[in-house]
Amino acid sequence: SSEKTRDAEAEDSTGVTEDLGHDELEQTGEGEEPKVEETTEQRLLNIAKELLQTERAYVARLHLLDQVFCARLTEEAGRGSFPPEVIKTIFSNVSSIYSFHSQFLLPDLETCLRCWSERPGLGHVLLQHGPFLRMYADYVRNFDQAVELVRVWNERSAAFRSITQDIQSQEVCGSLSLQHHMLEPVQRIPRYELLLKDYLKQLPQDSPDYELAHKSLQTVSMAATHSNSAIHKADSLKRVLEIYEMVGDEEVVNPANEFIREGRLLKLAARNTSSMERHLFLFNNFLLCCTPKFSLVGQRFTVRCRIGVDGMQVQRTTNEDHPHSFQVSGKERTLELQASSEQDRDEWIKEIQEAIDTFQEKNETFRLASREVTAAEPSEELGRRAPRWIRDHEVSVCMKCTEQFNAFTRRRHHCRACGCVVCWRCSDYKVALEYDGNRLNKVCKSCYSILSAQREERTDGRRQTLEFAVSLQSSRCLIRSFLFYGDDPKTWQQLWCVFARTEPATLQLFAAQQDAAPLSCIPLSGCEVDESCPELQGLPCFRLKQPSGAHTFCCEGAELQRSWLAVLKDALTGKT
Repeated sequence: SSEKTRDAEAEDSTGVTEDLGHDELEQTGEGEEPKVEETTEQRLLNIAKELLQTERAYVARLHLLDQVFCARLTEEAGRGSFPPEVIKTIFSNVSSIYSFHSQFLLPDLETCLRCWSERPGLGHVLLQHGPFLRMYADYVRNFDQAVELVRVWNERSAAFRSITQDIQSQEVCGSLSLQHHMLEPVQRIPRYELLLKDYLKQLPQDSPDYELAHKSLQTVSMAATHSNSAIHKADSLKRVLEIYEMVGDEEVVNPANEFIREGRLLKLAARNTSSMERHLFLFNNFLLCCTPKFSLVGQRFTVRCRIGVDGMQVQRTTNEDHPHSFQVSGKERTLELQASSEQDRDEWIKEIQEAIDTFQEKNETFRLASREVTAAEPSEELGRRAPRWIRDHEVSVCMKCTEQFNAFTRRRHHCRACGCVVCWRCSDYKVALEYDGNRLNKVCKSCYSILSAQREERTDGRRQTLEFAVSLQSSRCLIRSFLFYGDDPKTWQQLWCVFARTEPATLQLFAAQQDAAPLSCIPLSGCEVDESCPELQGLPCFRLKQPSGAHTFCCEGAELQRSWLAVLKDALTGKT
C-alpha cells in the first residue's frame, strides 16, 4: 500500500526507528502476513516522518540555491561580469529562507521526532515557527521577474551561462535547471498545509496536540494564501521548463507562456501527398512545430517553425489521402496537419481556437482600457505638457501593438507625448513638442499622426495625455492598499482597493495595482461600516453593509484596518 511504502521510505531516511522503539514498528515476524491496517498512532508517526524527510530534502535544495548558485554568481558579479543587483533580484530573500529552515525549523523537527515517544505531536513545533513562513510572500511576488532575469542573463552573459551550466551538470543538481530549483520555495508552503490537514484528519479531537495543530494549520494556511496564487503558474512553468530542456528554445522560458497541449501529428506536404512526423507544443501565445532528434538523455526536438497565436486561424480540411486533417494558418507559416483520429483532430482544433479567442479577448480588453484611459478628462492637450511616464515594470507588452517585450529584439521605449511604453517599431517617429520648446522628440505612431494633423488643422485630431483611471500621484486619492476581499479564506481575493474623492463616493477594486480599469466598484451611498466582524485567520476585518448585501475586507494588520475605518467613516458622515 502507498502508506506502507511511505512508512518504509520515511523510516530509512529519518533514522529515528531505534528512538521510537523498534519492536513497536516491526509488529510482524518473519514469514507472517503483514498487518492490513495501521493504528492511528502509526499513521500520525508516518506523517511526521514524511514531514521530516521532505524537510531534509528541501533544506538541501535551499543550500544548493543559496550556497552554490547564489554564492558563485555573486562572486562572479563582484568581478564585474554582470550587475550584482541582478543576482540580488533573482535570489530575493532565499538566504533568509535557507537560514530559517536549516537553523531553526529542521533542527526542531529532528528533536520532535527523537522525543516522539515521550511527547508525540507536531503542533507545538509548527505553531512556534508558522508566523515566520510569511517571509515567503516576498519570494513569491518576485518569482516571475526572477525567472525572466535568469533567461535574459543566460542569453546576455557568457560568464552567467557558464556558471549555471556548470552547476546544473553536477550530480547534486539532479540534471535540473536553476529555474526548476527556484520553484521549490513557491511549492513548499502548500505542502506544509496538505500534510497538516492530513495530520489533523488522523488526530483524535481529544488529543493534547489537537488544538496546537489546529492553530498551526490556521497560521500555515494564512502564509499559503501568499503562495497559492502562484502555484498554478509554477506548475505550468515547470512543464514549460521541461519543454525548454527538450527543444532548447530560450524564448519558451517566459512566465507569460502557459503550456496547453502537446502531441504527435503528421505534417502534410504542400506540393505532394507525402507526410512527415511532427511534434507540436501549443502555448497560450504560440505554437511550436518540432521534429524528433536522436538523444541519449531523453526526448529532444528541433524547432522547425514557431507560429504566433496573434492572427492565427484554424479550420478543418478535406483531404482524401489523409483523413482527420486540419489547417493552422498564421502570420509566419501555414501548416496542414493530420491527427490520429477524428476525436484527436477535434480536440486540437478546439484548444487552438480557445487559445486564439482568449488571446484576442485579452488584447481587446487591453485596447478598450487604453482607449477609456486615454479619453479621461485631462487638464491639457497632447504635447503641451510633459506626460506621466508609465514605468517599465508596469507593462510586459507594447502598449500600441501588444507585442511581448524581450531583452534584444523588442526593448522598451517611451513616447515623449503620451508616456506610453512602446517597442522600437511603434516609437520610430519624431515630432516637435510644445512643452519641450518645440524640439523634436521621439513619439509613438498614434501621437505622431495626431500631432502632425494638429499642425495641418488645429481644430482636428485632439488627444488627451494618457493617465491611469486611478493615478497613484493624484491628490484626489484618500487611501489605497491591498485588501483581502471576501468572507471565506478559501475563496477570497487580494485586490488593490482605492477610495478617492469622487461624486458619488465609490470604492474601486482593481485586480492589480497598475490596472487601468477596476474589476468592480462599490457605491458608498447608503452603506454602513461594521467594524465588529470577527477576525479571519488572524487578520482584522471590516464590513460594508448595503441593503443588497455585505462586502467583507481583511487587512494585513490592525493599523491598516484603523486607517480604512477612519477614512470610510469620515466619507459616510460627509467630513471628506
